[in-house]
Parts: sequence; C-alpha cells; structure tokens
Amino acid sequence: MGAGSAAVLAVVLVATMLPAVDAQQRPRVGFLSANSAAAMAARSEAFRGGLRELGYVEGDNIAVEYRYAAGKIDQLPALAADLVRLKVNVIVTEGTTATRFAKAATGEIPIVMAQDPDPVGTGFVVSLARPGGNITGLSNFRPELGGKRLELLKEVLPRLARVAVVGTSTTPGNAPALAEIETAAKRLTIQLQYLDILRPSEIESAFQASAKARAGAVLVLASPLLLSNRTDVAKLAASLGLPTMYYTAEFVQDGGLISYGVNSLDLFRRAASYVGKILKGANPGDLPVEQPTKLELVVNMKTAKALRLTIPPPILMRADSVIE
Repeated sequence: MGAGSAAVLAVVLVATMLPAVDAQQRPRVGFLSANSAAAMAARSEAFRGGLRELGYVEGDNIAVEYRYAAGKIDQLPALAADLVRLKVNVIVTEGTTATRFAKAATGEIPIVMAQDPDPVGTGFVVSLARPGGNITGLSNFRPELGGKRLELLKEVLPRLARVAVVGTSTTPGNAPALAEIETAAKRLTIQLQYLDILRPSEIESAFQASAKARAGAVLVLASPLLLSNRTDVAKLAASLGLPTMYYTAEFVQDGGLISYGVNSLDLFRRAASYVGKILKGANPGDLPVEQPTKLELVVNMKTAKALRLTIPPPILMRADSVIE
C-alpha cells in the first residue's frame, strides 16, 4: 500500500471512529418536569440558551434527555428512574414536585433546581450558602411579591374592594405569599376570597365562583396546574370580565392582563451555569443556592382594551414589557 493510500485510509478510519468517540464522551443532562412540553417550551428553550452561552450545543457536544409528566404526577417516579437508568451526568428539575421525585430516585447524580420556593423548608438543601448533598440550584422565593401584586391591582382599579385569590394549596411557598397578600389587603381595605384549585376540572368553577361573588379582580398564586392550563385560564378570566394578576409573564403572553414576579426564563437560563460548573467537576453541595434577582412587570394592552380598562400611565412607564 502506497503512502497516499495509507493516508486516505487513516482519514477514513478516523472519520468512522469520531461519532462513536463523541457519543461516548458527550455529557448527558436530564430535564425533569411535572408540566407538559408545550407549557415548558419557553423555559426549556431558555435553559438551552444558557447552555449555548457556555459553549454547549444540544445534539453536538451535549445531549439533553427531556422527561415531561404533563400534569400526571404519578408518572414522575418512573420518569426520574428512567433518567437515573440512563446514567445522566446531571438532572435539572423545573419545580418542587420534580425535585422531590428526582431526590427520591438518586442520592448520587447531581440535581440542579431551576426554581424552588423554599429549598431549605422542603429539605432539599441544608442551607442556601452550603446546600450539602447532591442538590443545588436556584430559589424563586419572594413571598413579599404577593402583597405587591395586590397593590398593583389596586393601582389599576382604584375602587377595587374584593379580590378572589386562586391557587393550589399544595404548592410550596404559597402559604407565606398568601400571608403577605392578607397583610396588604388589610392596609388597602380589600376583602379576599380564597379558592383552592387541586385539579384541572376545578379551574372553571373557581373562576365562575369569583364572578358570582362579584370579585373586582383575581390574583393567581403560583401553581404548576394553572401554569399548564394558562391559555385556558387567561381566556376564562377574559370571558368573565375578570381583570387578573399573575405571578409570571407566561400567562400574560397567552392573553392574561398583567403579571409581576420573578423572571422565570432568567432562572432557567441561569440553571445552565450550574450544569456547566458540575460538568467541570464542581460538587453540587458546595455551590450556593442563588435567589432571584430579576423581576418583571408585564401588561397586555389587548386584554386591557377587551376588558375596557385604562392602565394608568405610571404602570405602563414602569412595565418591563407592554404587549400591544
């Protein structure tokens, strides 16, 4: 065999071997969610964007295994176990429920919380500064925002006297948020009506009850269930003529009136930085849990016009985003 032929053969052999070597060396990340893929589309894309900022391109030098329970919580144990079986390098969880089942499935694989209202209270970490164990990530715990949301509703509706507060009582962090809302309600002389929603079939009846009780507005507490059904929630509120305040902009982007809260997409983007550190050898127990830094006020003017509401100029000036 000539030198030229040998060189060509060497190139062919290397080219043939490269995919196997890449696949073997490429890190694999698990992404576990209690919600549906559709409901998580923007957040999962924000996570992928965070990976790209670090030089990780999905399908190229990193693989991401997505597992969505689509609201069927009883499927989470099997989905978490599947990620463990695949021996992923890191598991990213989108919320408390997903983190709980990931924790039950493994005490060895690092787990990164994209968001959690109370990681110490839920027992996921020993402390925010020194998590210990195999879990770290980000907290979205800002209970004082509940009172601020009520204040904003009062600013939009100066004559507001009664507000329906809807949420899911099993969602961690909602109890202190509700306490903040109650404190603000006393100061603003607003009467509250709390409606607990534990399953999708209860969403319509809760909003119907709000309208029947002549609530001047609705305030939505954090709820994976409501987030998964946010388009239906926004349409229902509009059809009943109920101005509604949400905790995340995703509702407003799907037709809700107004939201004020932690920028969820920013949290998921930042979760990628934890993945990057862990893939480079960092111990999750030594990585401090970060708290939310970016808040956003979002207003949907189309919905405001449909409700025949005039949004005060000061609110529009403070808004981070106005949907026309």
